[in-house]
Amino acid sequence: MFPGLLEVSDPEARTRLDLYLACLNRWSSRINLTGAQSVDAAYRTLIAPVLGAEGFLRGRVIDVGSGNGSPGLVLAALRRDLPFLLLEPRAKRWAFLREAAREMGATNVEVARKRSDQTHDAKAETVTIRAVGLSPTQLRSLLVPGGCVLIFGGRAIEGAESWLLPSGARLQRRCFT
Repeated sequence: MFPGLLEVSDPEARTRLDLYLACLNRWSSRINLTGAQSVDAAYRTLIAPVLGAEGFLRGRVIDVGSGNGSPGLVLAALRRDLPFLLLEPRAKRWAFLREAAREMGATNVEVARKRSDQTHDAKAETVTIRAVGLSPTQLRSLLVPGGCVLIFGGRAIEGAESWLLPSGARLQRRCFT
């Protein structure tokens, strides 16, 4: 088990995140998933900045541009009580996400090879994004009334609440009525 995962109190979540990192490490040698050159760097880049955000999730979660699995797979490992839909249009990254979810035993995760603007039948209480060039307003069609978009990192969003997570990473939330 990776030592940094000791920050995660649930031992089952630690195991799932360890499996995620192992899968990411194997796949990163074949396709460009992350610039992290080690498992330690992947933890610091992909998992640590997400820890603490799981308490902001409500109901069904849609992660847009899931790519390397952060924040979608990380949050799904921490919140097995919620259903997740990961959207990733690129074939190789979509295949990685499916394999990682399977290896993690993430039965609460569905992976779709779609863009957010191609997803007309899915609605969620929470939409998450990280390093995706979309504004919360562009994702509003994915939300049920009263739903919120959680933005990991990036520039300040007008009208969004902002918090610092335990890692020092910024989380912003923009809700719609």
